[in-house]
Amino acid sequence: MAALPLARDPSGALRVLMITSRETKRFIVPKGWPVKGEEDHSSAAIEAREEAGLVGWAHPKPIGSYLAWRRGKDHFELLRVRVFIFHVEGHLPTWKEKGERAIAWLTTDDAADLIDEPGLADIVLNLPRRLPKAWRSRSHVIPSILDVAGGHPMIA
Repeated sequence: MAALPLARDPSGALRVLMITSRETKRFIVPKGWPVKGEEDHSSAAIEAREEAGLVGWAHPKPIGSYLAWRRGKDHFELLRVRVFIFHVEGHLPTWKEKGERAIAWLTTDDAADLIDEPGLADIVLNLPRRLPKAWRSRSHVIPSILDVAGGHPMIA
């Protein structure tokens, strides 16, 4: 499962937080294996905290899925990754994988251009129409990235 972190920029436009993978430095979203005893959306929220230092909550219903290769110790495995919107409420000053990944708030168009997985790029590019109806309005309470990032639109 994966978390798709969202916030709004000062103009009210939707932004997506992307992180780089640790090894290849490709732009991805926080993702990982299900956590035993947790629902998938809760596992996605845990990944967002560990990989990007984000505080918030994941919407319980996935907004889509995509296929991705996962590197194992001695093989690759093709997985269907379910994507959960992650409503960002804040950013921790320190987190488990800080310094191992770059982090950037991007427009949906810019994020989709940088993503290698076509299915994930499609989800991000079409995000405005995939959002729950109540979230589509610029007035919906999705925090400003300036609030989340401590006044800085890009955080590293």
